[in-house]
Amino acid sequence: MPYRRTANVERRLAARHDAIIAAAGQVASEGGMAAVHIAAVAQRAGIAAGTVYRYFPGKSDLVAALLHEISEREIAALRRAADVAPGPLSALSAAIMTFGTRALRDRRLAYAATAEPVDAELDALRVAFRKALAAEFSARIAAAVTGGHLPEQDAALAGAALVGLMIESLIGPLAPEVAGRERALLQSLTLFALRGLGVADARARGLVVQTSQGSVLGNQ
Repeated sequence: MPYRRTANVERRLAARHDAIIAAAGQVASEGGMAAVHIAAVAQRAGIAAGTVYRYFPGKSDLVAALLHEISEREIAALRRAADVAPGPLSALSAAIMTFGTRALRDRRLAYAATAEPVDAELDALRVAFRKALAAEFSARIAAAVTGGHLPEQDAALAGAALVGLMIESLIGPLAPEVAGRERALLQSLTLFALRGLGVADARARGLVVQTSQGSVLGNQ
C-alpha cells in the first residue's frame, strides 16, 4: 500500500515551502534576483541548504517560484482594490495607486520582479508578470470606455503604456528619489495617467483625492 501523507504533514510541507519563498523575497528585496542563491535563502530561512534543495532543485527553480508568487500576489491586490471601487474610473484609479503604493513599499523587490536584468530562462516569467499587469489595467480601461467614461482607445495599448509609465517613474533607473514624498508622487503619477487616458482634469483630480482618502494607501 503506497504511503499517503497526512494532513498535518501536508501543512508542514506547505508551510516550509512558503517560508522558503518568503526568505527568497527578503533576499531579493535587499540584493535583487542576483542575490537569490540557495545558501543565502537557506540562511535567511534558518534551515539547511539541503532542505531548500528538496523543494527547489536549483536557483532558477527558486527564482521562478518567487516570481510566480509575486505575480499572483500583486495581481490579486490590484483586483481587490479595483473591485470594491464605486465605478469604472474609480476602479482604474484604485488599481494605479495600489500598484504604485506597493511598488514604493519595496522598490528593490518591485524592480527585481519587473525590470532587473535576469537570465534569459527567467525573463519570460518576468515578461509574463508585466503582461498580466498590463492585462489587468487594460480590462479596467476597457470597462471605462464601454461605460462612456473614457474616449475610445486601444485598451491593450493603453494598459501596456501604463505599466511602462509606472515602472519607469516609480522603480526604474529613471525614477526620482521619493523618500518622504511618496503620497505626493503617487498622486501626481495617477493624475498624469488619468489625464493621458482622457479623463478631464477636474474629474481626474477628484478621482485622485477620492482614492487617496480611501483605503488604498493605508491598507493595500
